[in-house]
Amino acid sequence: MTDSTLLQASSGAVMTIWITSLVLGLVVTVVVVFLLERIKKTAVAILNGASAIWTHGQLVANNTVQLPVFLPITNRVAGKILQTSQQIRGAAQAIEQHAEGCPGCPDCLLNDTVV
Repeated sequence: MTDSTLLQASSGAVMTIWITSLVLGLVVTVVVVFLLERIKKTAVAILNGASAIWTHGQLVANNTVQLPVFLPITNRVAGKILQTSQQIRGAAQAIEQHAEGCPGCPDCLLNDTVV
């Protein structure tokens, strides 16, 4: 082989190595871009989830802060409901006692002739 043939073979090998290197570099770049996009999407999803958790946590905290304000009102209304239910129970017991001892029931109740 002469020097010029050796130089041509050498430059063909160099050209092949350069093309191979460029193709491999392009493939690696595409894979890296793909993986970075996946990481970015995952990070955005995590950020959105954390934001939703933060928002709902604040709503729960706001509701919890208002409990001491509304608890006395709730207790007062529950007390009134208890008093009314006790009055209804007393009236029901009175009706039951009347019905057991009245020979004319239920006619006396319907005709307003309660004895």
